[in-house]
Amino acid sequence: MVARGLDPVGTGRQIELAADAFRAAGWDVAVAVGTAGGAVPARLAARGYSVHRIGTRPTFDIAAAARLAALCRSWKPAIVHAWGRSAALATGSIRPFAGRIAAVAHLATGPRSRRLGWALSRLDRVITVSAGVAGRCEAVGVRSGRIDILAPGIEAAEPAGLSRHDLAARLGLRTDTQWTLCVAPLVGEARLERLVWAIDQLEVVHRGVEHVLVGQGPLAARVQRRARVQQLAERLRVVPFCDVLPDLVKASQLVWQSGDVAYGGAILDAMACGVPVVAVASDAARQLIGDGVTGRIVPADPESEFPRRAFNVLENAELARRYGDAARQRAAEQFATGPALARHVEAVERVAAMEDRL
Repeated sequence: MVARGLDPVGTGRQIELAADAFRAAGWDVAVAVGTAGGAVPARLAARGYSVHRIGTRPTFDIAAAARLAALCRSWKPAIVHAWGRSAALATGSIRPFAGRIAAVAHLATGPRSRRLGWALSRLDRVITVSAGVAGRCEAVGVRSGRIDILAPGIEAAEPAGLSRHDLAARLGLRTDTQWTLCVAPLVGEARLERLVWAIDQLEVVHRGVEHVLVGQGPLAARVQRRARVQQLAERLRVVPFCDVLPDLVKASQLVWQSGDVAYGGAILDAMACGVPVVAVASDAARQLIGDGVTGRIVPADPESEFPRRAFNVLENAELARRYGDAARQRAAEQFATGPALARHVEAVERVAAMEDRL
């Protein structure tokens, strides 16, 4: 498996679940991590997986791709399974130099560049989580016959058992406030200006809320600067990684998302924990959230809808409880790990079997 350094929600949690499913199916699973940071590599290593750090920068770079090619030549895996767009780009780019390998990409957000489309076309198969992501793959040149659409499954990561006081001490939060959580890469697609604006508007009508944004990316300085300009710095904690995310998800009163992010960031994980969610409309939000049942999907315009729906959840404990209970039930019924992971393993094993016959 090839991935960025991630924390155990969203794509990171999906990698953990898939690693266990492939191991249970008899595979020897190794993980190549192409960037710095994230708790998932250490968590996998602690459970006996072979973890290779091939990159130390915040993003996949040429050096990490070269190390991936060398690792493939030496280890000779039956299949290379790339998770996310940057890992897929690296895997497609190095395939001619990696020896005889079969390769699959797994995407939870759609590609936007022809360059990534070119890389995906060099792989044997592309697994997408929804028809919307599959359509965007086709738009950049991936043939529909090479795409599998497999909805995800979720089982919340086991928390470390940290108390609210412990979490507050680690993250610089207060114990007597409500907490919201957003997990997103600090890139344009996440539309974090909406999140910062919503936090500002929420403070006008509902004081006593603190907000945590977990993510890294090129817009980190801009987000911090905007928070200072709008005098939000004391209420918004921005951290690149968070090794206590499973505990923080459960302790939050709301998980929200302002843009197009794989698995809605922590939305799917929050649903499994019974935490209410609010998100601006996106492919992930429409797939995961039952609008008005498990949380709310709001339009991008008017912008006031995002903080208004968040306010409704934070202000109304009964509504929050109802959304949370329904979210947990939806996660168990529609995103059960058993069938989802079985389909995933089967799709990858079909590619490996085809390679064996060549």
